[in-house]
Amino acid sequence: MAAAKKRTRSSIEDVIDRKAKVFKDSGEKRHIAALILARGGSKGIPLKNIKMLAGVPLIGWVLRAAVDSKQFDSVWVSTDHDDIEKVAKAWGAQVHRRSPEVSKDSSSSLDTIQEFVRLNPEVDVICHIQATSPCLHPFHLKEALEMITKQGFTSVFSVVRRHHFRWQEVKKGGRVATQPLNLDPSNRPRRQDWDGELCENGSFYFSTRALIEEGVLQGGKWAYYEMLPEYSVDIDVDIDWPVAEQRVLRFGYFGLDKPEVVRLLLCKVSGCLTDGRVLISVSGEEMVSVNTRDTMGIRMLQREGVEVILISSGEDPVTKALADKLSQRTGCEVKQLGKDIQCEVKAMMDDKDLDWKEVAYMGNDAPDVDCLNLAGLSAVPQDAPVVAINAAKYSCHSAAGLGAVREFSEHILLLKKKAKSQMEQDRIHRNTF
Repeated sequence: MAAAKKRTRSSIEDVIDRKAKVFKDSGEKRHIAALILARGGSKGIPLKNIKMLAGVPLIGWVLRAAVDSKQFDSVWVSTDHDDIEKVAKAWGAQVHRRSPEVSKDSSSSLDTIQEFVRLNPEVDVICHIQATSPCLHPFHLKEALEMITKQGFTSVFSVVRRHHFRWQEVKKGGRVATQPLNLDPSNRPRRQDWDGELCENGSFYFSTRALIEEGVLQGGKWAYYEMLPEYSVDIDVDIDWPVAEQRVLRFGYFGLDKPEVVRLLLCKVSGCLTDGRVLISVSGEEMVSVNTRDTMGIRMLQREGVEVILISSGEDPVTKALADKLSQRTGCEVKQLGKDIQCEVKAMMDDKDLDWKEVAYMGNDAPDVDCLNLAGLSAVPQDAPVVAINAAKYSCHSAAGLGAVREFSEHILLLKKKAKSQMEQDRIHRNTF
């Protein structure tokens, strides 16, 4: 049996190598595609792939890394669910609507990838990226892909080094003693004296079309790409979520724009700073509720040199008396904008000589979508409609008027701190050599 398996694997490798040589000799440019599988019927966590993780849909983390890597001719999400399709398109992906045959609980990843390959004959190399790996960075994908394009490998997959002592499983009621699988108990090595073992971390799998057509994801001339443990985050069950959220805030990829350059926050009054309700007294006075946590968040930004301007639109105006009160309480200018919010925001930016990457924007509905898309950092409260959530780069856990502004302020400051820390590390490394 072992010999038969060996011959089968050898024959597959021969076919793959022949196809690879033919393609190389032809001199044609390869079409390289990223493919994320995101079925709607997750059993562990319902609609896990678009559940918010640190303010971003889970699938958004890997889509941002794939798009920003600029290594792919196309980036795809394979799904059977309308909501996942909407999120995928909002994050820059094309969508492959998978058939019912490969959308079952029993369907394998390979089944779905093979269907994608059949329907997209132009694709030559596929990078299957796991949606549940939110600490993936563009440089991981770039370096791994170069192993195929420059070193001639036919499959490359991500691994992480683990230092776990493994023991043989004994079934319940069994009388056989367990046995060590990768250590000598009488001579246990210290961690620093043991290289550990390389384990798949499931982050990504690069494969050629020829390999997939032969029915395998790993084969031919294969190689591993080692990722550091801090980037090897995988989410399977709810208990993983809070751990992953802390890890991604520290080690996740937040985009091409440097967050430390944010100099201005534009924040909608109604539906962001307030809960959107206007209370009118018998005498005609208008009143709104402002959370002290939110005003503290604004002051935190101001202390760090970030200007904050509160804005209201023509469709939801703020009276002059109320604007004066808000300005007095927050120390912010309150500006009334017309219906074309983007045009007026751009004029405001020009007056201050600012680019979009230097602006953070917090909105709450359809009129804010353009600004949410264009701003370097953008956010919506937890109770914003889907059209605004899909356009924002961060979705708050808190609702409007209940700490959402404070949460986004802390997010901005966290990213600025992280960016400054990275700049310090880069400066230390440069000075070392």
